[in-house]
Amino acid sequence: MCGIVGAIAARDVLPILMEGLQRLEYRGYDSAGVAVRDANGNLKRFRALGKVAALKELVDQSEITGELGIAHTRWATHGAPAERNAHPHMSGVRVAVVHNGIIENHSQLRDRLVALGYTFTSETDTEVIAHLMADKLESGKNLFTVVVDTAAELEGAYALAATSPEDSDRIVVTRAGSPLVIGLGKGENFIASDVMALLPVTRRFIFIEEGDVAEVRRDGVTIYNADGEEVTRPVKESQLSNASVDKGPYAHYMLKEIYEQPGVISETLEGRIHEGHLLEASFGHETATLLDKTRHIQIVACGTSYHAGLVARYWFEEAGIPCSIEVASEYRYRKVVVPEGSLLITISQSGETADTLAALRGSRSKGYVGSLTVCNVPESSLVRESDVCFMTRAGTEIGVASTKAFTTQLVALRLLMIALARRKGLTAKQEKDMVNELHSLPRQVEVVLQLSDAIKTMAEGFSDKHNALFLGRGAFYPIAMEGALKLKEISYIHAEAYPAGELKHGPLALVDDSMPVVCALPDDPLLEKVLSNLQEVRARSGELFLFSDQKVNIGLDHYQSLTLSDIYPGTAPIVYSIPLQLLAYHVAVLKGTDVDQPRNLAKSVTVE
Repeated sequence: MCGIVGAIAARDVLPILMEGLQRLEYRGYDSAGVAVRDANGNLKRFRALGKVAALKELVDQSEITGELGIAHTRWATHGAPAERNAHPHMSGVRVAVVHNGIIENHSQLRDRLVALGYTFTSETDTEVIAHLMADKLESGKNLFTVVVDTAAELEGAYALAATSPEDSDRIVVTRAGSPLVIGLGKGENFIASDVMALLPVTRRFIFIEEGDVAEVRRDGVTIYNADGEEVTRPVKESQLSNASVDKGPYAHYMLKEIYEQPGVISETLEGRIHEGHLLEASFGHETATLLDKTRHIQIVACGTSYHAGLVARYWFEEAGIPCSIEVASEYRYRKVVVPEGSLLITISQSGETADTLAALRGSRSKGYVGSLTVCNVPESSLVRESDVCFMTRAGTEIGVASTKAFTTQLVALRLLMIALARRKGLTAKQEKDMVNELHSLPRQVEVVLQLSDAIKTMAEGFSDKHNALFLGRGAFYPIAMEGALKLKEISYIHAEAYPAGELKHGPLALVDDSMPVVCALPDDPLLEKVLSNLQEVRARSGELFLFSDQKVNIGLDHYQSLTLSDIYPGTAPIVYSIPLQLLAYHVAVLKGTDVDQPRNLAKSVTVE
């Protein structure tokens, strides 16, 4: 959710903090703020409502410089988007704090602090942290001890960083449930919610673990674990590309990421298939043993990743492997019966999704044979805490509405299905056909991307619409769900998806001449049934927006259709997701919405 960045150096850190915030803006953009220690050793704070650009303007006008600072870009949880609720939060001039997460016992802490005479100026849960720290500083404790003692009183999830003029040569950080990394420089060090913020200044990172408290100084970093023992955490070199956060010639990150899909699909396949054969060893040496023990799959995910899992359920069960799937926020809070031989698969773009991570952690006592994550961020908590990780290699995804992360998740899950199907009697001929389908996939996506201009014309039919209906059957029902999600996320059109066969069980009541109905029409065994459902729509004056395989004879009037090249049935759900992404994008542009940063949403959901 929120983004944190901090720095301590022998140079002005404000430019580093501002660039870091801009790189983290996908994590939150309701408001932003920064606190720096000026030349006189005092904390100076700047906060602004809206995007980082508004804060940067304030900072540039101030002419303040500082060699130590912490900064934050906010996605509102407690308290509406407002300057008073923007971080950093301070208690007088004694301490400044930035925080990502939710403090569940903030109300009780607030009452206690008010009784002690502290005045609150925001509605946030974070301000209680600042006042708690100030109260402990009052007793003469140093900043490190104050952070440790404060963290012991907090219930919930947090990553936080604190600085104080009274202990002015360090930033102290801690985390529990929300991500935080330390970036290592020469005579300077940095902190951030993720590595992307710090790529311009370092590629060397320490990923602090649950319960760690770290003291970050110019000349080094000292880390203590949850038991108070000094520990050494490994230093890792990030492989992320600094150029991946630039839009290049594209108007929006989302459009760039849509067009990157042929390349990232190829990256995800690279080294994993060869001459019609799946190279299972490329998954890691532990994977084969884990898959040998697997008799049932439980998928847990959220949002777009959940839709990828829904598609994969069809694939796994077609291969003879029982599969269940559940939204992580529901799964983690109910009593779960785990069938013998169950493998837990988590799916996440960021690897920091709070509910999915909690589900993984809660699964360890439930009798699973192991855990496997399909993830896009190699340094993430899900990757570090799962038994096996399957990296999607989509590269950095900035747009809040996921595109390339979704299609590469599907590719990874398809490969995983092939590996499991081998254990269910998949023949060499069947495997070769499946692998060749995947090998052809990047080229097929390139062909679909050439339809962008035609889809832009189709999008004009949505410019005055407030509702839309997406239909699909089989594995194309979750693709319809994903298409509806994309449209509602970035165009603010209310869009819902239904299995086409359920149309007459309720949704048909909504259909009239102002209700666009979107449907993919692959050439599969359910085609005639879907066409029959669409006839019901036309009989009620519904306007159809159809995407069909070139072999399909639609036989309907008054519809808009784009004809795709021949599509292989196994990978068809991946191919058909591309025009739905483009449709949502072009509708949003016509509507004039903020495509990359839609209102009320953030890229990485790291709080419950």
